[in-house]
Amino acid sequence: MVEPAGRTVGGHRRYRRDTVRATRGAEPVAAGRTVCYARVFSPDQGEQLKTQAARLGRHGAEAGFADIDVIADLGSGLNFRRKGLQRLLSEILRRRVARLVLVTKDRLLRFGSELLFRIRDFFRVEVIILDAVPDVSREEQLTEDLVETLTAFAPRL
Repeated sequence: MVEPAGRTVGGHRRYRRDTVRATRGAEPVAAGRTVCYARVFSPDQGEQLKTQAARLGRHGAEAGFADIDVIADLGSGLNFRRKGLQRLLSEILRRRVARLVLVTKDRLLRFGSELLFRIRDFFRVEVIILDAVPDVSREEQLTEDLVETLTAFAPRL
């Protein structure tokens, strides 16, 4: 018999998901899986992509993470359809990821990363950013976003 973790004000029982899964014989979530995500903008940055992926993998090994998967992606930080990003999101939604390692936050997405970080919060995925930038003001963020947008679109002009 499963003991409830608590009751609501109305008297409804609440159970912990992991307890219910364990009683049904379901396999526990792969709690130790680490995904390292590397991305560059263009094919001529192939060496940078290799260096970035190697650095992420090395960090995971040095930190003692057992199950490490490195996803290397090529494409714009504005493109949500990148194969690697889609694979990462799919793995998170399937609860197969315990932690995500990035070199910088913008390697994931230039814009909209807050949405992915909210999803990450919901699925309790730890995020490690190797080159984390200290908190900056809204004006500095806006300036950085504007420069990044101009940099991304300048080659198309």
